[in-house]
Amino acid sequence: MNSLLIAIILIPTIEIYLFIKIGGLIGAFNTIFLIFLTAFIGIYYARAEGLNTLNSGLRKMFKNEIPAYEMLSGALIGIGAIFLIIPGFATDFFGFLIIFPPTRKIMFKKFSKRNNKNNFNEKKEDYIEGEYKDLDDKK
Repeated sequence: MNSLLIAIILIPTIEIYLFIKIGGLIGAFNTIFLIFLTAFIGIYYARAEGLNTLNSGLRKMFKNEIPAYEMLSGALIGIGAIFLIIPGFATDFFGFLIIFPPTRKIMFKKFSKRNNKNNFNEKKEDYIEGEYKDLDDKK
């Protein structure tokens, strides 16, 4: 089965279950308030982290360095912000986890190790560049 289809079915199911359980413990009004509170705090924190990442990337570009971490970090912050906007406790948890800088560094290290491993395992062939002239061509 397609993993996107599973996610579309599984995520709302988990969120509804958590809404019912947490709503039973703290009440419906407090649950709704908590959902909005985590969304506002998360969006504010995502904005702050995004601006920090942008500043760091600009500093690296001024030093003529490639801002690879900052580019991946910006994409992860965007994904985390989307998770925080979606109402729910599980998506908020993963959104905060993605926006939190140490977890982004761990994700970047795993991503870069996997890509470096794939690059080194590729079969490398030797090529010789040069020009040639066809001697059989009589023009």
